[in-house]
Amino acid sequence: MRLTLQRIFRHLVTTKGSARNAFPAMALKAIQHKIAEGEITHRAEIRMIIEAALSLPAVLNGVTSRNRAHELFAHYRIWDTEENVGVLLYADLADHKVEIIVDRAVARVIKSAEWQTVCKSMTKEFANGAFHGSTLSALEQMNGLLARRFPRHGGKRNELSNKALEL
Repeated sequence: MRLTLQRIFRHLVTTKGSARNAFPAMALKAIQHKIAEGEITHRAEIRMIIEAALSLPAVLNGVTSRNRAHELFAHYRIWDTEENVGVLLYADLADHKVEIIVDRAVARVIKSAEWQTVCKSMTKEFANGAFHGSTLSALEQMNGLLARRFPRHGGKRNELSNKALEL
């Protein structure tokens, strides 16, 4: 990603307060519920991380939302599930970007083009200020993809928190 003054400015002015406005407590509860609801139908583990903005050093070093999503996927050990079925839904509010990072078992079965479709629809709605509705719709799409390819058989324990993480 090319470094621009506009990008630097966006990351400086997008605050945690901006994230709370985009995702108030009731929206976060609904997201948590939608993740839990989906995980009843499939064996994958979804984790959502919402980040208001990157640090200034990260922006100056050209860290992209994709780079950051991979970093968070590793840091929060989303890859560390029994069946290698962790899925990260990452929202970078300052850059208006959405990324989906998946573990290797999921990547072998669901192609990146399917995930990109989810990201594009969510990003488009973010531009219109529809953070809550577009996130729930994206989670619905993700749960559908995962339920078709990784249907749940019997009980399983919840390996990752269903609560959206705000950074």
